[in-house]
Amino acid sequence: MSLARIFQFRPLSCVDISIIFRKCYSQNIINLSEPSIQVYLQKLMLEHEDLHTKTRRSPQETKRLFEIKPIVSVLEQRIALYDSIESLKDLSKKDSDDPEVKKMIKEEAEIYLGRLKEIDGELMSILVEPQLTEGGVLVEILAGVGGQEAMLFAKELLELYESYAHYRDWEIDIASIDVSDIGGVRKASMLVQGYGAPELMKVEAGVHRVQRIPATEKGGRIHTSTVSVAVLPQPSEFDLNIPDRDLNFETKRASGAGGQHVNTTDSAVRITHLPTGTVVECQEGRSQIKNKEIAIQKLRALLLQKQIDEQISKINSERKSQVGTLNRNEKIRTYNYPQDRVTEHREGGGTIRSLKTFMEGGQHLAELQESLIQKQRFQVLKDEIEDYANKYQKSNTT
Repeated sequence: MSLARIFQFRPLSCVDISIIFRKCYSQNIINLSEPSIQVYLQKLMLEHEDLHTKTRRSPQETKRLFEIKPIVSVLEQRIALYDSIESLKDLSKKDSDDPEVKKMIKEEAEIYLGRLKEIDGELMSILVEPQLTEGGVLVEILAGVGGQEAMLFAKELLELYESYAHYRDWEIDIASIDVSDIGGVRKASMLVQGYGAPELMKVEAGVHRVQRIPATEKGGRIHTSTVSVAVLPQPSEFDLNIPDRDLNFETKRASGAGGQHVNTTDSAVRITHLPTGTVVECQEGRSQIKNKEIAIQKLRALLLQKQIDEQISKINSERKSQVGTLNRNEKIRTYNYPQDRVTEHREGGGTIRSLKTFMEGGQHLAELQESLIQKQRFQVLKDEIEDYANKYQKSNTT
């Protein structure tokens, strides 16, 4: 199939790129008729053709082929429709005076144009559809400004994410938890594993602000406190090889609540990674074997993060950029109990009524996360198109 038949191209070198992108991305809609978009889609088809004809492909190339195949499939349908429309034009020229032929051509044209509109809708959906993957993350929750009230809300956030993981059919394991005197949480970490977990939970990273009358104080004054959430990559068994000689294992009796069995057996596990001095503990389960598995997973996640920090300088501030200084003005989301609402402050968010329902960790959180990552996906796509269009323009003007 000829790639030139997808669209009628206009030369990008004669077009003001800044004007194009103001037009293309108004109201988060990609204008498929713009030349920059056309050139980008043609580039995807050429890339697909190159990857498809390769006899041997690397894992990265296979993944890329899988990503762009749905787009190319829709574009091929578009080409076929344009071929049909061109055939109608030729038929109209040959039999321009026959009223029956004119009627048939008009009816056929309406069908083709209707289908073309549907295909363009499918193409838009595919282009901005978030790309979810199977994997896991380490979620860290840390109480910030607000003392005991922040710790109580940290506990509620932990419970929210546990409920949400069940809603999503994800596997979760509490890796560590530091409980306050009145039942709040100073700091906790949990491993979350499942389809979409890396992308969906990533949007939870940042400062969560809560406004409500504290349970710890008498009187009607509304108090503002914060809880930070950091989301770090969780490696698989093949991402990071840790020799046994680099690990020091210790077992001890678990402390705190948990029942007679937990407190009288050596179920708690402490692992030290000797080369780096990284220490992890887990004592939440009754089984020493299970606690050891969770601790090793947490250690892998922390070591992978260290490895990334060493290799890529900008990742050094990843956790800091997510958590910030825990100030109230750094919030990504506000939970306002007196007004019974949750407000997401980032693009793609909005206000959700019924805070109680939101905190149950079901559909409301799912829809919010999907909206946020769709907005992020749109921005990534916009940047890709703009970058490619600028390169294309420069190549045509030199």
